[in-house]
Parts: sequence; C-alpha cells; structure tokens
Amino acid sequence: MAGARMRRVNEAVREIVSAHITEDLKDPRIGFVTVTGVETSADLRSARVFVSVLGGAPERAAALAGLHSASGFLQQRIGRELRMKRTPTLTFVHDDSIDTGMRITELLTEVEPGGGE
Repeated sequence: MAGARMRRVNEAVREIVSAHITEDLKDPRIGFVTVTGVETSADLRSARVFVSVLGGAPERAAALAGLHSASGFLQQRIGRELRMKRTPTLTFVHDDSIDTGMRITELLTEVEPGGGE
C-alpha cells in the first residue's frame, strides 16, 4: 500500500513542478526543460526531480542552476496545492535516459541488416 501512495505522491509532485516550470518561471536560463520523473523519500522530506534539457552541456548547466534558484518557489507551490504535512526539499538532477535511448537507436540503425551495403 505504501508503494502505491508513494507513486501517487511522486506523480502529483511531477505534475505540479512541470506545470509551474512551463507556466510561471520566467528565468531565461530555463529553456526547454521536461520533468521526466520524481523520487520522493519515504519521510517526504526530500524529492529528486529528474529533468531532461534540450541542448548541450552549457544549456543543461544553466537550466539546472535556474531550477535550483527557483526551488523555493516550486516547493511553495507544492505545499499549497498538495497540502501535505511536509513539503519536500527539491533537488534537480539531469536525466540522461533520453540521450542514452537516442544513442542506442543510432547504434541499432548503424548495424541494421543490409544497412552497410
């Protein structure tokens, strides 16, 4: 039962953070950012927010810095909308799973049967 509750909390936090990043944040460092997932600790004191950033390493670093500076605002929104006993402290982490998936697709295309002829 606790697993289902944590999944609901993670999904609710992901939706709120994602919505407020796209609608409310005006920081120019935060470009095309997609929230791919959230992992909240069991005691609800902290949450790791996984984000994918369109662009290279400089854009990724700038976006993570912008998100870090906006974390207090986003935590306030989570507290307001979810009305949880504790509002988790947000930590933003780059999610490279999309980059890895694209690289795997490229490699599979290269070794495709009949592709080298």
